[in-house]
Amino acid sequence: MPSLHQLECFVIYGRVKNFLQAAKEANITQSAFSAQMKKLEEILGIALIHRSNRGSCLTEAGENFLGKAQAYVDGLHEIVYEIQAQAGKAPIELNVAVLRSLGDVHMNRHVSYFQQQNKKICFNVFDMEEDEIRKGLFEGHIDVASVYRFESDAYADFVCTHFSDDEIIFFAPHVSAPLEGVGQEWMENQPLVYYPPNSSMNKVYQEYFARKLPPAAAHLSTPYAMMHFCQENPVGALLPRRFIEALGITRGFYTLRPMIKLEAVLVYKKDNPRSRYIRMYVDYILKIFRGK
Repeated sequence: MPSLHQLECFVIYGRVKNFLQAAKEANITQSAFSAQMKKLEEILGIALIHRSNRGSCLTEAGENFLGKAQAYVDGLHEIVYEIQAQAGKAPIELNVAVLRSLGDVHMNRHVSYFQQQNKKICFNVFDMEEDEIRKGLFEGHIDVASVYRFESDAYADFVCTHFSDDEIIFFAPHVSAPLEGVGQEWMENQPLVYYPPNSSMNKVYQEYFARKLPPAAAHLSTPYAMMHFCQENPVGALLPRRFIEALGITRGFYTLRPMIKLEAVLVYKKDNPRSRYIRMYVDYILKIFRGK
């Protein structure tokens, strides 16, 4: 019978479709990884991977076997997690990512709740950009993430659960702006704090200010840094209303005309071996937002 290590290596290859990258993820040499795949094929008596000078890919039989191998490996991992948790040997670890521009100020509260109510779950929280989150979800380093769905087909390969529609406001406590709301033309000459060039939020700016982008006052990586910069300088920033109000700020921000609304979703892989605990976390988040 195939060994668990061989099956795990095959599942990794099926995800990345590259021997060198798969070997790095499996933490073995490429030659050792290739030997594991050849041994697996010998045991099964079928060719799982087509190899050529131009690269490699799964055969039809390999594609069919991948789903079964993935289900077996995930199921075994889930059994191990549950047995360890029940025996009190080790908590279930969930790697949770938060999109940096979303600025989830309530994450400490979420973690605290599970520490009190679900002692067998331990959270590792990461503050990341969208490309990092997508890669982490795909490779299995991230279990669940809170992100903005900037495009309707974004995260099509994952389970997406809507939990909020975030209104983006103009935060500028030291700028005199129209109380009824600020328009695109009014902001065109108003210095604005932007995210770094690799941030997905820049797409929102470009689409909203289609005619002319406001001048850049600074490029800062987090909504916290942007907020503090605006509190000390006569500049503005586009930030989630939920983020500002959660910090107890009631003045110094203005409604956009027209409005910007971003859909916030929880994203995770359907076949994650920790799916039971991911759903517990997702249900908790939904309960919080539906209770508002």
